[in-house]
Amino acid sequence: MRIGIDLGGTKIELIALDDTGRELLRRRVATPQGDYRATVRVIADLVAQTETDLGQRGRVGIGTPGAVSQVTGRMKNCNSTCLNGQPLANDLQAALGREVRLVNDANCFALSEATDGAAADAAVVFGAILGTGCGAGLVVNRHILTGANAIAGEWGHNPLPWPRDEERPGAACYCGRRGCLETWLSGPGLSRDLRALTGIELAAATIAERAAGGDVACDAALRRYEDRLARGLAQVINILDPEVIVLGGGLANVARLYDNVPRLWGRYVFSDAVVTRLLPPKWGDSSGVRGAAWLWND
Repeated sequence: MRIGIDLGGTKIELIALDDTGRELLRRRVATPQGDYRATVRVIADLVAQTETDLGQRGRVGIGTPGAVSQVTGRMKNCNSTCLNGQPLANDLQAALGREVRLVNDANCFALSEATDGAAADAAVVFGAILGTGCGAGLVVNRHILTGANAIAGEWGHNPLPWPRDEERPGAACYCGRRGCLETWLSGPGLSRDLRALTGIELAAATIAERAAGGDVACDAALRRYEDRLARGLAQVINILDPEVIVLGGGLANVARLYDNVPRLWGRYVFSDAVVTRLLPPKWGDSSGVRGAAWLWND
């Protein structure tokens, strides 16, 4: 049995899978806000209760909102800031009495879709999450590429490629720089773009709904978004040349992206043709937690 845990800022989700990927059990609880010790206890209790209910012991994988520092072994780059600087992997292994595999949640998303999801037939898969933030994971032959600094896939904290004059210098990003892809391609980034040009304040999902209904301003905002996404993904294709790019996060539900963005990215890709496929996730919101379970796929 594989147990996957998605450690989010507001919820902790657990899934148990058998060796074929069949779901045995799923649970979701609130994340203790700002309380690291309580977070470790909640995860340990969830695993213990799951194993009691199913009558078997599992191998545990965890997707986190940051990464483990290759230097200190402690967490870094977590937007759930109570995790930063903490020895999360060591503390969970002590609490659970076994080895735990722990990686960034975007990597878990990419692994899920590369293992038995939308990109199961592909050797090189880039999983881009377009939600409250903008992150990504990279999987090669069903193995996560972590990188020397544990930041492979930190796509959202690179600048928007081929920026136009009106896009410079870009909005301030929480990382301390300006014009990061995250400030353009996240849900809040789409909302900011509409507000800057029209003064209208709408959530990203509402912008997409209104665009589909013929709203001119919302359609124009979504067209600008599609071109920026095409530029961002073209840069990925130029460097990694993945067979499949899978979108996750709330904006992955915008169906028009899968037709419009590939029509646009060819003008930015250094090739006479682009055969990379842009696909929605097979597992939707469940993909990250499934990927955490698939950390034990060897």
